[in-house]
Amino acid sequence: MTNSSSPDAPAADAPVRLSPGDSAPAFTLTDSEGASVSLADFAGSKVIIYFYPAAMTPGCTTQACDFRDSLGSLQGAGYTVLGISKDSPSKLREFAERDALTFPLLSDENLAVHQAYGAYGEKNSYGRMITGVLRSTFVIDENGTIELALYNVKATGHVASLRKKLKIA
Repeated sequence: MTNSSSPDAPAADAPVRLSPGDSAPAFTLTDSEGASVSLADFAGSKVIIYFYPAAMTPGCTTQACDFRDSLGSLQGAGYTVLGISKDSPSKLREFAERDALTFPLLSDENLAVHQAYGAYGEKNSYGRMITGVLRSTFVIDENGTIELALYNVKATGHVASLRKKLKIA
């Protein structure tokens, strides 16, 4: 047990960093259609969760469309894809319709799930340190255990890199 007054203890506002072998934090969020979606809904299945900064921005559109275009091979390998952002369900619905996204987009407006996964914190944006969403991806196995935890990924080429790591053609 870590003593919070110890000089070696992490700062109270330091972001969580998940690692392979950690249990995936449970959540229930609202999707683009207004339905509740829980990680527990996918128990016994492999899940890819990716966190992105904002629907309908260039980088997030590129990444979402890459997941859309790779969905067949990911699903064929047994993975379900979930996208999570701080956008409202109505904005996510617009994003899904505009770009024909056929996997669940989940709204985490209060950032609680982002924080539980360490996908929100300080980052470098064009040479300035800001606090915001850290583009991150997590692969969760059938037992709810983190298999891969990828922080600060690039929007372009990320899905191809992820498929390579997962050995999916």
